Amino acid sequence: MCTLFTKICDAVAVAKILNASLFIPQLEVNPVWQDSSMFMDIFDVDHFINVLKDDISIVKELPDDFYWSTREYYATAIRANRVKTAPVHASANWYIENVSPILKSYGIAAIAPFSHRLAFDNMPKDIQHLRCKVNFQALVFVPHIRALGDALISRLKYLPTERESSTNYLNVVTDSRSKQGNGKFVVLHLRFDKDMAAHSACDFGGGKAEKLALAKYRQVIWQGRVLNSQFTDEELRSQGRCPLTPEEIGLLLAALGFDNSTRLYLASHKVYGGEARISTLRSLFPLMEDKKSLASSEERAHIKGKASLLAALDYYVGMHSDIFISASPGNMHNAMVGHRTYLNLKTIRPNMALLGQLFLNKSLTWPEFQEAVVEGHKNRQGQLRLRKPKKSIYTYPVPDCMCSA
Repeated sequence: MCTLFTKICDAVAVAKILNASLFIPQLEVNPVWQDSSMFMDIFDVDHFINVLKDDISIVKELPDDFYWSTREYYATAIRANRVKTAPVHASANWYIENVSPILKSYGIAAIAPFSHRLAFDNMPKDIQHLRCKVNFQALVFVPHIRALGDALISRLKYLPTERESSTNYLNVVTDSRSKQGNGKFVVLHLRFDKDMAAHSACDFGGGKAEKLALAKYRQVIWQGRVLNSQFTDEELRSQGRCPLTPEEIGLLLAALGFDNSTRLYLASHKVYGGEARISTLRSLFPLMEDKKSLASSEERAHIKGKASLLAALDYYVGMHSDIFISASPGNMHNAMVGHRTYLNLKTIRPNMALLGQLFLNKSLTWPEFQEAVVEGHKNRQGQLRLRKPKKSIYTYPVPDCMCSA
């Protein structure tokens, strides 16, 4: 879902560069999650159009005169107005030189694929500012995601300190907030699903059977083309290339001073290993919650089985948390880091290389581990970082999105 932010922001920017109208982006069905959600299922289209009305023209539906240009009309044939040669991180001039002639000839151009097809460097300032405006102001989730998110946030902030029955718990309302909780919570993005575990090629303690199962899964999904598989587990961990397991992220949080009174929201898809895998984390943080524990089945009916909407809900809750931390870098981590930086919110970025080395050292005592963790994360808790060349403006919004000069 979070890669959508980048694609949509860049699509708006390209439309501006070409002085063209933008047709609401069409989303591909995700081959892994099998999610067919469209743009209007995830984002508030009217808000999107209204915020950008002074920048570009956006149309919800393609005019009948251009139906001939759709994929449905052409089926498997090649569309004459399709641009499929856009290089990764193309310049503004590339679009002017290569796409403008197609627009003039056909009146419409379809650019696909469009992932990471616009450069972050050497862009006009107005284009950079527009990308920021889209990402941080125009893209807002649909009302029912925001409403459910607000309900979850209220329950997280003011949940009872002692768990009551599930029925009473789900009915906690803001009227009782004065006597329940301190109103603060942490969101943990536990990026530990089967795809992540397999693609990392790391050892997660499941023995020979687990190694063989993950190797077979890698072969099926990626035909064995996984760079990490050529390294040993120790090499990968020492380089910070292994995702943190639920047990490891629990130790990190404990070393940073979080304890069993911390209200923790678990943002994740299916955790590899299921409930048994997160039992240790849950024992460390008994007030840990997730979508399923906080919302009734009726409330979750609209998003059940829809990975994009489930991720949107987690993202919304994450943006309203007091602290956000991700178990490993990735699309959601990068999007959240940039968005929370833009709003000056605290985000903890795990030092993956340091943690990998610490977990490999079996002779460390707890005080030694804690001291190393605290020292290694002093400058990784939301401090502003200037964007470096070729880095994403959406992950590093300083200076492009936050400086007027």
